[in-house]
Amino acid sequence: MAQDMPGEIYGLMVPLENDRLLIPRGCVAEVIGYQTPQEMTGAPPWHLGIVRWNDRNVPLVSFEGCAGGDVAPPTARSRVVVLNALSEQLPGAVAILSQGFPKLVRISPDFVKADAQRSFPEDGPIACQVQLLDETPLVPDLDRLEQMVASETQPLPGE
Repeated sequence: MAQDMPGEIYGLMVPLENDRLLIPRGCVAEVIGYQTPQEMTGAPPWHLGIVRWNDRNVPLVSFEGCAGGDVAPPTARSRVVVLNALSEQLPGAVAILSQGFPKLVRISPDFVKADAQRSFPEDGPIACQVQLLDETPLVPDLDRLEQMVASETQPLPGE
């Protein structure tokens, strides 16, 4: 028996400095207030450090920096979007710095389509860009993001 595809899913529109990310809601563990991360010695500039979430150390990254852009500094409106790790590469979660308050959006196949105006490197953390009503958010490649973060995250003492 064929299974029907869901008509709508929920996503989180995460503001970056010059773009927005569209992340499936099921991948988001929690959105928390910004906290200054514990720095990782020798990490690239996009790896902002480690934050505490639910008594765990979670790597915090600048998505823009991961994608080869500038690392935007946190502001008074910044938030931390904690994502459930999809693979065994990271212990439980990875966090992205948001430049404002993420918003919940309903995604319907009737209102979303691929937007090929920009191309992205295959080895980067961006899967594609879509047209969603009047916005053109980026869709992250979460597996690739986890690979990038895992390769740069060192265990902290006591972990």
